[in-house]
Amino acid sequence: MLQPYRDVLTRPGALAFSGSGVLARLPMSMVGIGIVLMVSSLYGSYGLAGRVSAVYVIAQALCSPQLARLVDRHGQGRVMRPAVAIAAVGLVGLVVAATLETHEAWLYVAAVVTGAGIGSFGSLVRARWARVLGADPHRMHTAYSLESALDELVFIVGPVLATLLATGVAPTAGLVVPLVAMLVGGYWFLSLRRTEPPPAPVGSPRPKGSVLRRPGMVVLAIVFVAMGSIFGATDVATVAFAEESGSKGAAGIILAIFALGSLISGLLYGTRTWKRPLYLRFATGMVALAVGVCFFFLVESLVALAAVMFVAGFAIAPTLINGNGLVQDLVPRERLTEGLTWVGTSLGVGVSVGSSVAGAQIDLHGSHAGFLVVVIAAGAAVVATLAALRTLRGDGGDHVHDSVEAESPSATGGAAVAACEIAESVEPARSVGSLDA
Repeated sequence: MLQPYRDVLTRPGALAFSGSGVLARLPMSMVGIGIVLMVSSLYGSYGLAGRVSAVYVIAQALCSPQLARLVDRHGQGRVMRPAVAIAAVGLVGLVVAATLETHEAWLYVAAVVTGAGIGSFGSLVRARWARVLGADPHRMHTAYSLESALDELVFIVGPVLATLLATGVAPTAGLVVPLVAMLVGGYWFLSLRRTEPPPAPVGSPRPKGSVLRRPGMVVLAIVFVAMGSIFGATDVATVAFAEESGSKGAAGIILAIFALGSLISGLLYGTRTWKRPLYLRFATGMVALAVGVCFFFLVESLVALAAVMFVAGFAIAPTLINGNGLVQDLVPRERLTEGLTWVGTSLGVGVSVGSSVAGAQIDLHGSHAGFLVVVIAAGAAVVATLAALRTLRGDGGDHVHDSVEAESPSATGGAAVAACEIAESVEPARSVGSLDA
């Protein structure tokens, strides 16, 4: 089972940029819940905590696509080195403002600065895999599956660590580790110059308009907003439910169990390819995720919540990765990175909406009101997906479709199927040459 992963990681420079990329991505699972834990503890309001977290995510969602376009144009290091510094300044300011219990406006300002510069290291890592592996669809399938699994590992470790630090050390401690990880991991990753994809040639024409003008991309963005709302509301509601149960520190463990289910399915799925059409796999995963999260509203104990989250977690990665895979049917291959970034942006907007709405409802009615927001968001995601199946099939124009097929053991489970489709749409890399050891 592990041989395909071993094969790609032994490529020159692969282990270094993938490993540093994991560290650089740690903030994506810690900053949001760290803000909720810190602000709710110091200011006594889940509503304010949700709003500050929402502002951070919205800033990230709006700025990440612009950073991605600059990266494609000028290179990863040239753009992201100053961006990481800006994000670090914002995160330090957020911690200081909360410690001094300043007016909430300063929390919003610091959250905007942090979100504006933090970018998406997951996209940068995947771009390097395309450079190292070129047009090999089988190995790209494995590499993208690996990164999906590592994303879930980050979401297992991050919430637990943030919660333990915030509840056992100090309310602000949950943001210190992501700050260090962002600086150390980010600058380590950006120092690996030989695996960095080359920027666009000087004088090359700039792409016009947004990929959101492409057929189907708007629909996919709407679905991802609803999906993100599920995750944002789940985070806040889980923290509140754990506090009501007398064990606020258990929230991170429960959220990690949620991610663990996805991690397992992703690793298993990374060794296989599938025949069923991608848009149908996406719809199946979306329905499965919606059914699973509906049970959150019914649980009455932390143990029950953890069990339900583990099972429901098996649908997270297939839905997310299959959705990313659909992008390759909806945008030209030379704009794939931008398309994937917009999908991540939509997910981030949804997270902010879900956390904000759930936080306000929790302040009024308790944690189960937050889980009700999760159920409503899941219903909206399913309706949008099923109503737009024809559009999500793509127009087939100038895109690369499935060319690697194998027998499918089932139509459900796992995460990495779309990695193959994404890999097949990535423009063959230039000669790799000598890469980082």
